[in-house]
Amino acid sequence: MITAQDAETVGGLISAAGGSSFGQALDLLTKSCAEFDMSCAFAFSLRAEPKVVHDGYSATVDRRALRSYLRGAYLLDPFYSASISGRPEGLWRMRDLAPDGFYESEFMASREVHPCISDEAGTLVEEIGFLVRLTGEHTATYSLMRNRGGQPFCSEEFAALAALTPIVAASLQRHWQLTHAADNVETPVRADAEQVFQEVFGSVLTPAQHAVTKLILRGHSSLSIAEHLGIAEGTVKIHRSNIYRRLEISSQSELFQMFINYLAK
Repeated sequence: MITAQDAETVGGLISAAGGSSFGQALDLLTKSCAEFDMSCAFAFSLRAEPKVVHDGYSATVDRRALRSYLRGAYLLDPFYSASISGRPEGLWRMRDLAPDGFYESEFMASREVHPCISDEAGTLVEEIGFLVRLTGEHTATYSLMRNRGGQPFCSEEFAALAALTPIVAASLQRHWQLTHAADNVETPVRADAEQVFQEVFGSVLTPAQHAVTKLILRGHSSLSIAEHLGIAEGTVKIHRSNIYRRLEISSQSELFQMFINYLAK
């Protein structure tokens, strides 16, 4: 049986759709099931830059990191990849979407391009997120995050949040309709969002090296890259060596630094 407080929370969320308080109302709903330190919601599309639907980062977040994220670092985010690859709607743990080497990747720990890591509390303990199909080509990701010093979302909290999926989805869809109905949202900002990679490395690297570079930056191991591209692991290692040589660098850290230096321009 729904309580009076639950009904009031859902009613407030419905009323907030299309307005500036929508994000806070959405957070109020999800916090009734589990506490979290930060939240955000983005609308992702394969052909366009992401749109910020809800900025629930703390006041200590470095806004330059958010700008860099929106300029292209989002391409390294597992939730972006999940959004454009047709993953089913619902609540997902980041670790279930991320490549095998993601948690050791430069992006995961970068305070320069990963807004969540720019918080004073430091590295995230966990990020979970709802995937919601919007109109046209857009998919929303509504993420909930806990900072270092906390605990991952337990199975009971995850289940309680997952049960909210119909409400979260309907509210995000309604808010998107009200706030973007007048926009020409199907007009691409760029022909292909992954043109960012081309702009950074495309003139120097071959197409095969370009494909390997994208997967390296996204946190895939050599074995995972081989499986994705249908080539031998040894071939991936040769590509990696040639990529470093062509770019006149010697490590994955330098490769990532080239990427974020471009985003920070």
